[in-house]
Amino acid sequence: MDKETQKVMFSSVSVEWATPKDFYERLNSKYNFNLDPCSTKENAKCLEHYTLEDDGLSKSWEGKKVFMNPPYGRAIKDWIKKAYEEGSKPGTLVACLIPARTDTRYWHNYCMKASEIFLVKGRIHFESGDTKAPAPFPSAVVVFRGPPIKGMTRPTVRFSTLEAR
Repeated sequence: MDKETQKVMFSSVSVEWATPKDFYERLNSKYNFNLDPCSTKENAKCLEHYTLEDDGLSKSWEGKKVFMNPPYGRAIKDWIKKAYEEGSKPGTLVACLIPARTDTRYWHNYCMKASEIFLVKGRIHFESGDTKAPAPFPSAVVVFRGPPIKGMTRPTVRFSTLEAR
């Protein structure tokens, strides 16, 4: 990573970095997403999406299959809490691409209650405009699902790995 890219990724200039298309497509082929609640108009992954101005935190995601790559600033804990709460609703699935920060309160309060956790092997190369740079942190995909169908049980959290490329 060159010094200029490193400076941008470690600064607060932007907290909105786009998920690489190939990485998203692998997840989408498994989950068939229909809502991207924290995107920009330029990097939205689903036809139905919310931008910063739309305030995806204030909207209901119930009944949706959600792909969430939240802004990686201080508000990430709010997005993870929202993903957990919405992902607990019937017929709802929320897959979150987030930093694998297992030492944080939000990780233990919410992520450890997920249905699935994929620890990403390698570094994801996020995109911002013409810039593509490896994340300066390890990543995880955390999946929250609504309650199981009546009469069925769901196993405890399932851990797997997922290749970055």
